[in-house]
Amino acid sequence: MTIKNALLVDDSKVARFALSKLLEGRDMEVNMAGSAEEALDFLRSHQRPDVIFMDHLMPGMNGVEATKAIKGNPETAGIPIIMCTSRKSPSFVEEARNFGVYNILTKPAHTEKLNLVLDQLATDVSTGTLPVEALNDASHTHDEEAEDRPALPDNAVLAPTSGSATDSQPDSSQVVPLTAELIEQIARSAVKTHINNRLHELLSSLFDEQFDHLKRALDEAGKKQATALEERMEQIATLVSESTIGLRDDVAAEVNLHLVRELTDIRKELARQKGFTSEQMTELQDHITSVQTIDTEFWQTLQAEAVQQAHDISREAAEEIAQRTIELYVARQRAASTRAYSLALAVSLGVFAAGIAWLSGVFA
Repeated sequence: MTIKNALLVDDSKVARFALSKLLEGRDMEVNMAGSAEEALDFLRSHQRPDVIFMDHLMPGMNGVEATKAIKGNPETAGIPIIMCTSRKSPSFVEEARNFGVYNILTKPAHTEKLNLVLDQLATDVSTGTLPVEALNDASHTHDEEAEDRPALPDNAVLAPTSGSATDSQPDSSQVVPLTAELIEQIARSAVKTHINNRLHELLSSLFDEQFDHLKRALDEAGKKQATALEERMEQIATLVSESTIGLRDDVAAEVNLHLVRELTDIRKELARQKGFTSEQMTELQDHITSVQTIDTEFWQTLQAEAVQQAHDISREAAEEIAQRTIELYVARQRAASTRAYSLALAVSLGVFAAGIAWLSGVFA
């Protein structure tokens, strides 16, 4: 299973910002709360996250108390909680696991450690091996401040070292004498707790102010850089425009000069080749005359050959007709009369004469 979203609880803007950047580097959706109370309100009104990163020391409700509240609610008890703290002692790690913390992430967080913790969490969620958190009673857990308090019996009662005893006083075995040393220890513990809380508030405030100042400085530097870059780009664009204008003028002048030269050469060439020269006209006339002479001679030769062929054809046709007429006459002489023979001969001679006359008229 992939851990996709997280709730980051820390009263320091700097710490929230730093850890959120690491989580966003893993493509996680990050929601943030500035206090434990705000985190509890978020869990009541929003969808439960896959993991909660809980700061240890915070003003008001600290991380331990917030963890107990989350684990005490059945609706949110199953959300894994990673405690972010500077404490690294084995006893504190064991104690944190007892009141429901999944793992400890030391501050400031590093990418390698964060990746190991989240990868292990994803594996445990996928395999269903998340540890069962057992919340102990308040008497079995203690916060950081409790370590500095003097060790007293559970049923001990503080009593002054002087004064008259009454019947209502507790058994002497349960009375701890209020000595100067004990008072000093209690006062020192209270002062140390107050100083630690105040120092934590001052450091958080200082870090927040430094973070806001750094953010404003970065924003202003970014704006100045963007403005300077834009001005520089405008200067470069103007310079390039001016350079290209001069370049375009030079190129246009060179092209125009080249075109003028080419057009001048073309005009000269056309002027030289315009119309026919006298020599070309004489040559053309001689050529036409030669063609006409050849054409006349060819036509005359063709005409003579045609007349000759016509005479030959007419003669052959007349001879053939006469031959056929004679053969016909001879064939029918015995059976036909002299009149029929004369008529056929006249017809044959008439056809021959008509053919000669027709051919003479065609080739006259």
